[in-house]
Amino acid sequence: MLKSWDERRDYVVGGNAKQTIDFAVEHWIHCAERAIQQRGRFAVALSGGSTPKAIYERLGKEKLDGAKIWLFWSDERAVAPDHPDSNYRMAMESGLRQLNIPQSQIFRMVAEKEIEKNASDYEEKIRHYLGKHLFDLVMLGVGEDGHTASLFPHSPALEETERLVVANPISEKKSWRMTLTFTCIHQSFHSVVYAIGSSKSMIVPKILDAAILSQFPASRIGTPKQKALWILDEDAAKNLK
Repeated sequence: MLKSWDERRDYVVGGNAKQTIDFAVEHWIHCAERAIQQRGRFAVALSGGSTPKAIYERLGKEKLDGAKIWLFWSDERAVAPDHPDSNYRMAMESGLRQLNIPQSQIFRMVAEKEIEKNASDYEEKIRHYLGKHLFDLVMLGVGEDGHTASLFPHSPALEETERLVVANPISEKKSWRMTLTFTCIHQSFHSVVYAIGSSKSMIVPKILDAAILSQFPASRIGTPKQKALWILDEDAAKNLK
C-alpha cells in the first residue's frame, strides 16, 4: 500500500474517503505508540481542516494514554481560542478533549494578540519541552493554491531558515497567521500531508511533480533523511500518473 514517490516522499492511496480516514487514524495511533515506546511521550503538531477534524473525531473514541500525549499546533489564525475559526478550538471540541490530556501538555498558539512576540515564545516552548528532535508527528494539509500549514505562496515565512515558528502576514487574506516553518517540520521525526476529495485532485500532482523550490510551498515538505508521507483518497489521487 505504501509507495515511494521520490527520495523525499512516500504516499498511500487509502481507498475512499472513509477508508482513508481509517488509515490516517491508524497511522496516527501507530506513530503515538512507537514514540511512547521509544521516548516516553508523543509530541504532535496538529493541523486544522476537514480531514484532521475527522481524524480527531475518531481519536476521541479511542483508548489512548492521554498522560503521554503532548499537543502543539502546526499553524493558527489570529483569532481567540473560542472563535469558530480557531484550529485549537476545532481540535479540542472535535474529540481530543476526550483523551484527558493534562492541561500542562496542551500548547495552543496564542495568535490573537502580539503575534510576533508569541511566535517567539512558542518556539522557546518547543525547544524547551521537546529538545533537538522536535515533533514525533507534524500533521499538515494542502490548499488548492499549494500552501501547507500557514506557509502560503509568496509569503515571508517561505524565506525563513533559522526560526521554528514565525508570524506570517498573508497578503491575499489580509491577515496574519502563526505557523511552523520548513526548518521546524524537517527537524521532526515524521510529517504527514493529508489530501482527501476531488477538490485536491488538480493540485496534488502539480505539487508532487514540481521542483523542491516551486510556486507551491507544499512541494518543499520532505527530505531524504525525513521523508514525508502523503495520505490520499482515490478522488485526490485520480490524476496521479
